[in-house]
Amino acid sequence: MNKTRVRQLWFAATLLLSLVLMLIPLPGPLTPYKPYWPALVLLYWCLQSGDRVGLGLAFCLGLGADLFDGMLLGEQALRLTAMVFIALRFRSRLRFFPMWQQTLAVLGFLLNDRVLLLLVRVLGGDPLPPADFWISPFVGAALWPFLFLILDDLRARLRIHEA
Repeated sequence: MNKTRVRQLWFAATLLLSLVLMLIPLPGPLTPYKPYWPALVLLYWCLQSGDRVGLGLAFCLGLGADLFDGMLLGEQALRLTAMVFIALRFRSRLRFFPMWQQTLAVLGFLLNDRVLLLLVRVLGGDPLPPADFWISPFVGAALWPFLFLILDDLRARLRIHEA
């Protein structure tokens, strides 16, 4: 199998895995601690290969996540598209941040995502969510260094580098 094919399969597999991880149910008290996996994986790919991730891909992945999760159609598509737009805008700076600064930036992205989710849900007529609604971005930011290093290590082991 040639390197281009391996790169494409690895990219698609990580995005599909993020959707599968999003669907795994957690017990009731742990549900607020569930990170937003598609956003974390898309942020990784935005930083590693910005030419491969675009607004169209983020929108399509968000629509797929909406269909898988049974959410309001377009809700996650809007959130992921906004996140990828901002990440691509600041990609050249974020790539060279130390890990702790990248983690803070990811926390900012995930908090922005929660604000968009809150706006969509409140404008849709839902009541305000409980305080534990805000825990998930902090869990995602805490997992970011590990996710980044694992995906980067696997990419290096498979010798998948951008041309």
